[in-house]
Amino acid sequence: MSFPACKHKKHKAKGPRRHGLRWLASEPYRVFFALGALWSMIGVALWPLFYAQKLSFYPNLIHARLMIEAFGGAFVVGFLGTAGPRMATAPKLTPLELFWLVTLHLACGVSHLMQELAWGDAFFIALLASLLLCLVIRVIRFRKEAPPPQMLLALTGLVCGITGATLMHAEMDAARFRLAGLLLYQGLLLPPVLGIGSFVFPRMLGGDFGDPRTATQSRAKLLRSIATAIAIVLSFWIEVHVDALTGCLLRAAVSLAYLLIEVHWKPSQAGSLTTGLFWALGTGLLGLVLTGFFYPQHASIEHLLYIGGFGMLMLIVGSRVLFGHSGDLDGFFVKSKWVRFLIFLGILAATTRATPAWVPSTTISHHIYAAWTWGILCLLWLLWHRRRFVKRDEEE
Repeated sequence: MSFPACKHKKHKAKGPRRHGLRWLASEPYRVFFALGALWSMIGVALWPLFYAQKLSFYPNLIHARLMIEAFGGAFVVGFLGTAGPRMATAPKLTPLELFWLVTLHLACGVSHLMQELAWGDAFFIALLASLLLCLVIRVIRFRKEAPPPQMLLALTGLVCGITGATLMHAEMDAARFRLAGLLLYQGLLLPPVLGIGSFVFPRMLGGDFGDPRTATQSRAKLLRSIATAIAIVLSFWIEVHVDALTGCLLRAAVSLAYLLIEVHWKPSQAGSLTTGLFWALGTGLLGLVLTGFFYPQHASIEHLLYIGGFGMLMLIVGSRVLFGHSGDLDGFFVKSKWVRFLIFLGILAATTRATPAWVPSTTISHHIYAAWTWGILCLLWLLWHRRRFVKRDEEE
């Protein structure tokens, strides 16, 4: 099983048909992970098209929105929409809810492609708010057990994303605009990476989910989650209004400390994707630290975090979900040259995109190389998992 089995007998006994809409709605990651990867390919393709003079606009803002909202947002919604109800032993999403969420997600991406940033952000806010409402209703009305305390961080990401996207269109100075960008681009993903990661990473290392065994452990985890969420949001404000280096280092230190405390990092099972997990976490943390030391070049350096950290973690965690829900969990721990090649492409894309921070003359060429590298990686990832997107674990 990939997630704790639902203990509500009514929902367990009357499961959805193998290929019905109820089955698809109960596991929305199958739709959102695929859509997210496709949108990321579209997002990076804007750069080669622009440099080939096929676009009439500079794609920096549209590229950023597609990669964060259409790509990152898809993986956040797909994972939380699948895992959230299971963690609370509550009813899974319905086909109507899935249709609504997918419609908002597609409208968000299409609006950004049409250079309608305000509409794109509005649809994105509606997407996150709708998911948040679906989860809160289930926790309040239907839950049989309290969700893991770490999920507070995942909900913090949704709130940061909604706040950042909203502030993007308010009248404000450059400092406040930067703060809005941090809330949207990093706040949407970093807290869920920590919260979901502390729950899933132990499983990816061959252990269990790391659920608290006593009320005392549960309270301790909840307090750590609250403190971490506050520290991350505070680090954004410090970076903008006090000192950039202090804010970046605080964010990196808090993230590292939280993961070291919450996760037992000695693998009991190891494979190529497990190795990729360490590479992604290391590259993301390195991006945070280097951004603080070379802040005038932060736009390029932060791609170590966005591509090598967030992007790779979403594909690796997505792989874990796909293997687990297709009944091939052992496949996640296979040592494979193919998987190592995919990980290499991700790290290569991140470092290539960050290089112009120190070698400005490579900006155009490295924009193009990084875009092609990431696009090829996502295409290969989709082809690699093509059967797992539609294959169900019969034991469920």
